[in-house]
Amino acid sequence: MGITSPVGNDIDTAWNNIREGRSGIRPVTEIDAREFPTRIAGEVRDFDIGDYIPPREARRMDRFMHYGIASSVDAVKDSGLKVTGENGHRIGVAMGAGIGGLATIEDNHNKYLAGGVRKISPFYIPGSLVNMTSGNVSIMYGMTGPNLSIVTACATSTHSIGIAARSVMHGDAEVMLAGGSEYATTVSALGGFCAARAMTTRNDEPEKASRPFDADRDGFVLSNGAGCLVIEEFEHARARGAKLYAELICFGMSGDAYHITSPPEDGEGARKCMVAAMNDAGIDPSDVDYLNAHGTSTPVGDKGETHAIKRAFGDSARTLAVSSTKSCTGHLLGAAGVVEAIFSILSIRDQVLPPTINLDNPDPDCDLDYVPHTARDARVRTAISNSFGFGGTNASLVFRAVD
Repeated sequence: MGITSPVGNDIDTAWNNIREGRSGIRPVTEIDAREFPTRIAGEVRDFDIGDYIPPREARRMDRFMHYGIASSVDAVKDSGLKVTGENGHRIGVAMGAGIGGLATIEDNHNKYLAGGVRKISPFYIPGSLVNMTSGNVSIMYGMTGPNLSIVTACATSTHSIGIAARSVMHGDAEVMLAGGSEYATTVSALGGFCAARAMTTRNDEPEKASRPFDADRDGFVLSNGAGCLVIEEFEHARARGAKLYAELICFGMSGDAYHITSPPEDGEGARKCMVAAMNDAGIDPSDVDYLNAHGTSTPVGDKGETHAIKRAFGDSARTLAVSSTKSCTGHLLGAAGVVEAIFSILSIRDQVLPPTINLDNPDPDCDLDYVPHTARDARVRTAISNSFGFGGTNASLVFRAVD
C-alpha cells in the first residue's frame, strides 16, 4: 500500500493520525482564496516529487500525477514486488482520478490569454490526461499488463480497485496496482464547488469543519492526495512470500438514476450497492464488523447513507461500527475510496475502529454507532468501504482478515 494525503505521506504516519483523531484540514495556501466562500482544504504538505522522479519529468505532469506516482512507487516497494521482463506482461495498472489535471488546464489557458497559442506547452495534453498516472507508472516499471483509468467522480478509486480485482480473477493479470489521485485545490475546482454550495464555510475552525453525521455539518472539505493498493492473486502472493494485509473478497456497484449531484433521501442506490457487495462475497450483514462510510459531511449525503445502511443491514445495523475518516482527511474526491480502503484494511490488521471526529451534536436522523471522537479496540474481521459519486455512481468493497 502507498498513500499521499493531508494526514501523512506514508502509511504509518497517516494511520497514526487517523487513530489519534488528528485533522489534516488547514487554511488554503496553494492559491489565493481570500475571496472564496470556502478558504480551507486538506492540502498535501511536506511532499517532494523529486524523491520519486527527476524534476525535469515532474514539470511535464500535473500534480495529481505526482501524488499518484508517489503512492504507486511506495506501494510497489511495500509489496516487495519485482517487475522483470518475464513477468511484466502479467502486471497492470488501474489508477484513476475524479477530475484530473485542472491545474495544468488552468495554467495553459492563462498562458494562451497572456501570450497566444505559442505559449501553450507541448506537454499540456499528456500532462493533464486522467490516464497518464497509469501510463507513467507502467512505463517506469515495464508493466505491460492491463493499463486503464476509471473516472467515476468520488467513487473512482473504489471502482478502480474492484475492476482491478476482477481483472485478476478473470486471468487478465496476476497483479494490479489500483487506486486514484487528485489535486483539486485550484481556482476553478474550489470556485466550482463553492458555486454549487457543496462545501463547508467553517473557515475559522478548519480542524472542526469536516463533521460527518453531526447536526451542524454544512458541507464537505475539498482535499488532495492519492493512494494505491497492490492487488494480487492470492496463491501468487503467497508463493512469493508477500506481506498480506487483507483479502478483497467482493465488490458491488449500482447507480441511483436519480439526480446529477444529490442521492435519494432513502439511499436506495447505496443500499443496492452494499447488498450487491455482500451478495458477491456470500456473506450476511451480521458478518460485517466495520463500515468505513462515504460520510462527506453534507446534510443530504450523510442522512441518505445512514438510511441505506439501516436498510441494507437490517437489525445488524445497530451493532455495526460505522465511521467516516473524512472527518480527519476531508474529501479527496477520486482518491477518497482508496485512502479509505487503506484505513479499512488497517482497521482489520490492528483490530481497531478509527473514529469520526467532530461528532459533537449528533443528527437525530443519523443514529448509528459512528465511533465518535476516539478510536476503539474491537474485533474487526470483515470491513466494508463505501464510495458514492456525482451522477449517482456507487461502489463498495469488502475486505476480510487473511486466514
